[in-house]
Amino acid sequence: MATSVKIDDELKGRVQQLANLRRRSAHWIMREAIQQYVEREEAREHFKQEAMASWEAYQETGRHLNGEELRAWLKSWGTEGEAELPECHD
Repeated sequence: MATSVKIDDELKGRVQQLANLRRRSAHWIMREAIQQYVEREEAREHFKQEAMASWEAYQETGRHLNGEELRAWLKSWGTEGEAELPECHD
C-alpha cells in the first residue's frame, strides 16, 4: 500500500540532514520514526487499557495492595530475599 506524507520544507531539510549524517535514506529515517511512534503509542494504549481494567476490578471486588505493601515488594527485587507478589486483600 503506497502512502504519501506531506511535510513542510523545514522538516524535510532536517530529515535529509539526519539521513546524510546516518548514511541512510530520508525514506528510511521517516519509516523508522513512524514505526517507533506507533510502537510507543501502542504501548501507551496497552498500559492505559491495563490500568482501566485494574480500576474496574478494584471497583467490583475492593481487592488491593496498599502502597506500603507494594513498596516492600519492589524493594526486594534483585536481592537474595526477593519476595513473590503479595496477595491482594479486601
